[in-house]
Order: sequence, then C-alpha cells, then structure tokens
Amino acid sequence: MKKPGQNFSALLATHLATFLFGMAGLFAKWIKESSVVIVFGRVFFASLILFPMIRSFKLRFKPYSKLDSFFLFLLGALLAFHWLTFFHSIKVSTVAIGLLAYSTFPVFTSILEPIWLKENFNFLNLAAAGLCLLGIFYLVPSFNLQQPIFQGVLWGVVAGLTFSLLTIANRQLTRRYQSLVIAFYQDAGATIFLFPLIILRSLIPEPVDLARLAFLGIFCTAAAHSLFIQGMKRISAATASIISSLEPVYGIILAYFFLKEIPSLRTLIGGAIILFSVILVSLRSR
Repeated sequence: MKKPGQNFSALLATHLATFLFGMAGLFAKWIKESSVVIVFGRVFFASLILFPMIRSFKLRFKPYSKLDSFFLFLLGALLAFHWLTFFHSIKVSTVAIGLLAYSTFPVFTSILEPIWLKENFNFLNLAAAGLCLLGIFYLVPSFNLQQPIFQGVLWGVVAGLTFSLLTIANRQLTRRYQSLVIAFYQDAGATIFLFPLIILRSLIPEPVDLARLAFLGIFCTAAAHSLFIQGMKRISAATASIISSLEPVYGIILAYFFLKEIPSLRTLIGGAIILFSVILVSLRSR
C-alpha cells in the first residue's frame, strides 16, 4: 500500500518535471542562436548528464543487438527534427502557440497507433481528433503563410506529429530498455546528426547563451526526464498523463511572467479545446 507521503512526493516530482518541460519553450526566446544551436546544446548537455545517471542507477546500458543500436540512434535524428520544429515554431510565433500546437501529439498517437498495430479505431479517439482540429482552427487567426501565428501553428503541429511517431516507437523499446537509457541513446544520436551543422557554423555562442543551453539540457531535459520517471513509479499512468498535459499551461504562465507574452482570447479558446481533447485521449488510453 502506498503511503500518503510517498504519493505526495511522487505528485510533486511529476509536476516539477512537467514544469521544467514547459519551461523549455522559453529558451527559444531567451537564446539568440538559431534553433539548430539550441537543439544541439540541449541534446549535448542532456547526454553528458544522462550517462552518469544510468551508471549510478546500474541500468543495462548495452543494446541487445546491432539492429537495436541502429534503431536507437536513428530515432535520434527524428528527435532532433522534432525539437527543431518545436523551437522554430516558438521563434516565429509565441511560446503559447508553439506549446499548444505541439501538445496535439497524444491525439496524433491515438490515430497512428491503431494503424501501426493494425487495430480498430476507437470512436472516442476519433471524436477527440475532431475536437483537436477545431482547437487548431481557433489558434489560427488567418490561413496565410506570411502570418507568423499560422507559421507557428504549422511548425508546432509538425512537432506534435514527429513526437507522436517517436512516442509510438519508444513504446516498443520500453519493453526491453529503461526510459533513461532510451533517452540517452536518442539524445546522443541527435547530437551526432546535428554536429556537422554546428561545425559548418564555426561560431561559439556567447557565454550567457552557453549557460542557458546547459540549463536547458541538464535541468529541462535530463533532470525533468528522471523526475517524471520517478514520479510515475508511485502514481497511476492516467494521473501522470493528465499532469503532463499541463505542460503548455505552465509554459504560458512562465511566458507571461518572464517574457510578458499575453495570449489572445482566440489562443486561449483554441488551447482549451486542444487540452480537453488531449485529456480525453489520455484517460481513454489508460
């Protein structure tokens, strides 16, 4: 039987992890560098921290086969592309738009997973997908490619789609590997894939940006991932899913205080519809 104190600490750890994940979006505005540099810094510093964490937890590190090694590193390229689209979405629009558009990923997963596993579609998931599309429609003030909000929504939805594909692949891998091990290989893979682009750039970020990149990789990625896993050991998956859906809420609140970004009423309505559909899918899937 779980003790009340254990449940409270697990809830706190999960909320703190979600808070840190939500905070990551702010770095797209704080760091002057391009999205490529931001993502490279994030995965590089995260890899540096995750490796000793894996060793200290005495987790199995070596992949079971060469095919698994190749697959893990290949997913690193998908992770790099996902974060590139996510940070670019925020750079061209706002933190609220980027986070809300990206948060559509559970709805994408509910549609793509039955196709992947050759299962029947669930009516509730399809209804949630319809609601999600309505929410995205509300986010966009005008369907004009020159409009920054429209660009932000498009890139954010691509970020949600790519993260959905990554989530489905990771669910297959978690049957054999610990989440921290998967995260390390994918972060390391993303670092390797982005390294040539960084070499071509040949400019070193300013010290203040380097410090922000280190914080993003260490606290908003590696530490947040570890906290979320620790929290999920003592709370239900449904509770964890609902808490994780607060990521854009935390991000929007932080953007208001630190960046003075105030989302429009249209953004809030669209965001509320998207989050409702995400919670609906999360409860159904658990």
